[in-house]
Amino acid sequence: MAIQFGVFDHIEPVPGVDLEQTYRDRLVQIERLDSAGFYSYHLAEHHTPAVHSLAPSQNVFLAAVTQRTSRLRIGPCVYVLPLHHPIRLIEEISMLDNLSGGRMDIGVGRGGVLEAFFWGQDADVEVNHARYVETLNIIREGLSHDELTYKGEFYSFEELPMRLRPKQTPYPPLWYMRNVETAAIEGMNTIIVGSLDSFEANVKRYREEWEKHQGVGALTAQGTIPKIGLVVHLLLAETDEKAIAQAKPAWETYRWNLGVPRRLEAERRGLAQFLGDNVGARPAAAPAREARRDLDASLEELERQERQRRTSGLGGLGGAGFGAIAGSPATVREYMDEYLETGANYFVCSFQWGDLSHEQAMQSLELFAAEVMPHYVGPGDNDGQ
Repeated sequence: MAIQFGVFDHIEPVPGVDLEQTYRDRLVQIERLDSAGFYSYHLAEHHTPAVHSLAPSQNVFLAAVTQRTSRLRIGPCVYVLPLHHPIRLIEEISMLDNLSGGRMDIGVGRGGVLEAFFWGQDADVEVNHARYVETLNIIREGLSHDELTYKGEFYSFEELPMRLRPKQTPYPPLWYMRNVETAAIEGMNTIIVGSLDSFEANVKRYREEWEKHQGVGALTAQGTIPKIGLVVHLLLAETDEKAIAQAKPAWETYRWNLGVPRRLEAERRGLAQFLGDNVGARPAAAPAREARRDLDASLEELERQERQRRTSGLGGLGGAGFGAIAGSPATVREYMDEYLETGANYFVCSFQWGDLSHEQAMQSLELFAAEVMPHYVGPGDNDGQ
């Protein structure tokens, strides 16, 4: 069965590499993704006090990407909608979709209330969710019409001309991360975070919910087959031993980058509302999740997965809800064979994370493109649906 390949990225800091060089190196990597036939590049949004993202303005970086690629789709995964003014997003999405020749994807999400707090917003989870819903509704309406009229709790617009329009109709494809129920209900593609062991259940759940809410055989608003994929942080080397030796210290750095600085800042300020049992609080209006997916549950599951994979020669690492696989191309192909059994139609790689160097990431990417992808991609599979 053929599958399409995407990339998820935070653009983390690398020790000893300044910001200018970090951007230059990442653009070189993205050019290679384009020539290798990857489907889409998904860029996360995080802001200070987080330290694991050097592209807090995704649109600025993605504008550069549009000029260095010709086939690769691009997009945020996700825009933290409560932090954005909807009209500015409509205008910048339209710009990027046209700058890229219609290759824009739009990932959307609520984000964390901790970042909202540091932005001076109301950090109540219910208000945060209401801002997300209203901003999403406005974006959909504004991107697909010549005029925008909307009256809401946070924004009101009366016959506002939409001077900029996206190239794709009715708007670029929408993606939702982490929650298959929300994605299916809203008619969005989805990217999941977690382990392969639980992923098959998520694929099944997504398709059941899609048929229930969108209809049997229904396509997305852009007329494409809905995609579901799992984020997997990869490190490929000539041997399993070499790959695992490189990956383990990098993964420890990644776990620290992703989870510790924000927690320490909250502790330093005595912000108990963002600590302990309050982490990951969900709004009442959000769709129920089938399984527990908080940080502790992810770590428990992924640590169990690591122990299991040690016995099969596949280096498995887990943390902060994400999974990582380290091994030779042959070993990663074994993992891909298991992945295909889930029925998913999308695989989301991450090549540079933690303190991995640009050179390590490029070697891993080259091995994956040369010795893994050709076994699973058919002619034209990464060019359309």
